[in-house]
Amino acid sequence: MTSDESRDEAALARLRELIRIPTVSPVGLEAVLDADGSADADWSAFEHFAATVERLYPSVHAVLEREVVAGHTLLFRWVGREPGPASVLMAHYDVVPATDEGWAHPPFAAALTGDGVDRLIWGRGTLDNKGSATTILEAAETAAAAGFTPQHDLYLLFGHDEETTGTGAEAVVALLKERAVTVGFVLDEGGAVVERLFPTVDVPIAVVGVSEKGTTSFTLTVEQQGGHASTPPRLTATARLARAIVRVTGRPFRARLNAVTERMIRTVGAHGRGPLKFVFTRANVFRPLLVAVFARMSDETAAIVRTTVAVTQLSAGLAANALAERAQAVLNVRIAIGSTVEQTRRHLERAIADPLVRVEILSANDPAPVAQMDGPAWNLLAQSITVAYPTAVVTPYVQTGATDSRQFSRISSTVYRFSPFEMSAEERGTLHAKNERMHVHTFFTGIRFYDGLIARL
Repeated sequence: MTSDESRDEAALARLRELIRIPTVSPVGLEAVLDADGSADADWSAFEHFAATVERLYPSVHAVLEREVVAGHTLLFRWVGREPGPASVLMAHYDVVPATDEGWAHPPFAAALTGDGVDRLIWGRGTLDNKGSATTILEAAETAAAAGFTPQHDLYLLFGHDEETTGTGAEAVVALLKERAVTVGFVLDEGGAVVERLFPTVDVPIAVVGVSEKGTTSFTLTVEQQGGHASTPPRLTATARLARAIVRVTGRPFRARLNAVTERMIRTVGAHGRGPLKFVFTRANVFRPLLVAVFARMSDETAAIVRTTVAVTQLSAGLAANALAERAQAVLNVRIAIGSTVEQTRRHLERAIADPLVRVEILSANDPAPVAQMDGPAWNLLAQSITVAYPTAVVTPYVQTGATDSRQFSRISSTVYRFSPFEMSAEERGTLHAKNERMHVHTFFTGIRFYDGLIARL
């Protein structure tokens, strides 16, 4: 076994150990509250994780300054050689819940299967997001042990509640602002190296999130007189709510092609073939056609060009034979860049057109500002991706999911979202779902990516 192979296998063993720690956040909308209003939360898995990281990565803890923010978010400062804008490499180590049911291998067993390029590591957090956290730590450990010092301060941030409330990253941003730290390059989870993104494009594409859609939850509430179910009125509370949902889903938000998506189409389309290449590389000319095609091609492409709405929770009634006096739905809305929370609320109210259906904001985030798509920071990231994945085409895109990095968009114009892994469509489908897994070889490539990136900082 070569030294590189030995290092890789040791890194894989460390990733497996971290995956086995079930860091499912005990705090969120479902948290059980004590009588005094405090959350009855068990953070022992998170404390175990932090202690394990300290044991597994001794050079990181010897060279970098570590502090714990907001209870369990881990923040490391790597002091640079000279003053200048600090960089931030970030990931989160909390994961969404999982039970053994329906999994090919238990979600916290970190099972290994297959051989060679087909070798897989299974478990909750492999892709989201302990895989990224571990690759950062592996590269930092190697560099710190070798005596490397970055040019400017480098922060490593590992959030503890990205999947729930996001208070860790928010507190870190507040802390850095308080300390007057100027933040430049920021990299968080996000896009990946994917294939068959567009028809006729056969080369792998590295999609880098330069913004993310706003994640906002609305409630639709109907309150009206109850009574016995044997004598219902023409329109019950539940029927009125159902009608409102049908109206919302029947009036989708307008599809548009923003500047980021247009650039992505031109960049990726240049590697296509035939008539589609001609159309893709002239996206500004064929804008109406492309908007129509993207809106219908797939759920993923439709989400790229418009604000989306998903009804995620429904509640009504206390008994099978009693009319509900209150019926409520929760809408999870991903707001496209160029729009706002307030514009979205007005659209919902117009679509429902019923004053007895109350539209209220449960939680709100406008879309993140668009990061710079040219210049030193973008070039640094693009070059690092190309070194790790020489055949991949690097392109910006708008991320549909929310990340902790949105907090940094308030203090930096170069916030990017990219996970340095190859992911098939099937693998991307396991995010927040059963059978989450990663090819082992792409985990090793992720380490090489961060090796190169840290060396350039």
